[in-house]
Amino acid sequence: MHGFSRLWSGSGWISSGGGGGGDSPTLMTTATAMATASPPTSPTVSPRFRHSSRRKSSSSVYGSGKSSGGPPKLENFIERIVYIFLSAVFRRRGVLLFAPIFYFSGMLMYMDSLSLLPGSRIGGGGDRSSSPPGSIYRSPQVFEKLWPYMQLDTNHSYNELMSAWRRRLHQTWRPCVNWSTASSELSKLPKSNGFLIIEANGGLNQQRISICDAVAVAALLNATLVIPRFHLNSVWRDSSKFGEIFDEEFFIYSLRNNVNVIKELPEDVLHRFDNNISNIVNLRVKAWSTPSYYLRKVLPKLLELGAVRIAPFSNRLAHAVPSETQSLRCLANYEALRFSKPIQSLAEKMVDRMIRNSSISGGNYVSVHLRFEEDMVAFSCCIYDGGEEEKLEMDNARQKNWRGKFKKAGRVIKPGANRMDGKCPLTPIEVGMILRGMGFDNTTSVYVAAGKIYRAEKYMAPLRQMFPLLETKETLASELELAPFQGHSSRLAALDYAVCLHSEVFLTTQGGNFPHFLMGHRRYLYGGHAKTIRPDKRKLVILFDSPNIRWENFKRQMHEMLRHSDSKGYEMRKPSSSLYTFPMPDCMCKQQELEEVQNIDGNITVTIS
Repeated sequence: MHGFSRLWSGSGWISSGGGGGGDSPTLMTTATAMATASPPTSPTVSPRFRHSSRRKSSSSVYGSGKSSGGPPKLENFIERIVYIFLSAVFRRRGVLLFAPIFYFSGMLMYMDSLSLLPGSRIGGGGDRSSSPPGSIYRSPQVFEKLWPYMQLDTNHSYNELMSAWRRRLHQTWRPCVNWSTASSELSKLPKSNGFLIIEANGGLNQQRISICDAVAVAALLNATLVIPRFHLNSVWRDSSKFGEIFDEEFFIYSLRNNVNVIKELPEDVLHRFDNNISNIVNLRVKAWSTPSYYLRKVLPKLLELGAVRIAPFSNRLAHAVPSETQSLRCLANYEALRFSKPIQSLAEKMVDRMIRNSSISGGNYVSVHLRFEEDMVAFSCCIYDGGEEEKLEMDNARQKNWRGKFKKAGRVIKPGANRMDGKCPLTPIEVGMILRGMGFDNTTSVYVAAGKIYRAEKYMAPLRQMFPLLETKETLASELELAPFQGHSSRLAALDYAVCLHSEVFLTTQGGNFPHFLMGHRRYLYGGHAKTIRPDKRKLVILFDSPNIRWENFKRQMHEMLRHSDSKGYEMRKPSSSLYTFPMPDCMCKQQELEEVQNIDGNITVTIS
């Protein structure tokens, strides 16, 4: 007896998991020919070297006055090494033999040059003047030089906010799903094969990934999905339940025609497991599993036991899956998952306040995801203003959050190399200079989404100096309004998410699930364009390490980064990429193509506004 799967189109999915293939006949033929052919003879010795080897050596260096047709007798150890080396260099095989040695020696010398005196130890000092460009934090000096020019370069925010993104013809996309996903005319769901319980771990957006993937897997297995449980993460330390972050009732209603979702496991089923959900077998599913894996490994257990558990469930479904499965991910993430009413109510008020504060620019504002919390700075192992106080604080933070991870034997940490590689979190002063260089002046309303900024009083002052109309959730909402959310990092992150979602410009500074989800959601809402600035941090470290840089040159570089972000706004999803960052073409359709389909038959495609 086989379980029924509504998303299984036949054996094609199962066979796709095998994948394998033999060697190419062409490659095998070539390999055989190479193996049977006699190796080419080595080139003759260099004439100059051959001539010198035939000479009679009467020098005391060689210690022999005898004539010899072979190489001279070398008694000095150094001379023997030199002789062997030169012999190898003048032979093709010798060059190939020493090539790896040359390569690795060069790499070691290069990496040693990146040790950067201030980076040989975390928080060390060193000679700043002799360090490679971009390895030292000199942004405050650059700001001091450029600030007078920023003050003179004003009154551009209205035009910049209205023209930051270029409108492209024939590239407008709209949200769409196949009628089989969204239509309310579907027949009743078939009998369930059992109950699926998953545990979502991580922060807000990692939980979203788990929830949406669970919806797709439940449909694949024709299972009844129990509202996901949240793991109490040691870093996030948020005890919130599903219904305290997301609208439970709306989630269940939106998926009613595709997946059966329930709040709790029925009592009779729970009684079979001694009223303890932990007694339900926990299947250890490998990361990025394919649909065929679930059909082969999970479905039989579900049919046998009637209920299965998968914990943890983060990233347990592959990016590349059939379109039916992708459609359910789209429906779950962009339509079914809404924030709970308390979060939604306060978020709407905060967005309205940002719009009112942005009256000069037609209600448009800039949002920034600023990752400069103490734990983020500590994890990056980057040095900023340096000094013993910063070093002590960072060492304590690393020990508190990651214990001995950064002090393992043999681990070498090079802050200067990290900075040159663009791995250091941008500071508030750097964010301010980026935006001012792009043309956003001091009349621009800026919203900063962040946790508790490291040394906020010191580091936030220059950013507020550049943008007086700067807001955070603590300034945009009252203490009384924020009181129900305090101590719950995921709920506070949801407020930041909502305000950033509706900004005209979004600047991401460090990566992670938060900006990746936002970029995808913004593409979904804004015609396929992410409206997101993604600065090139490797170029930035060079610019911020140039105290003598001219303002016009700095502005030109920033405008080039803005144009590059604009051109990348319409990126399509690649097979290995996440649908949650790139919803096109799985969750969206080109506008003109969508209209053509609707003109033929309005029931084929449903547009969700």
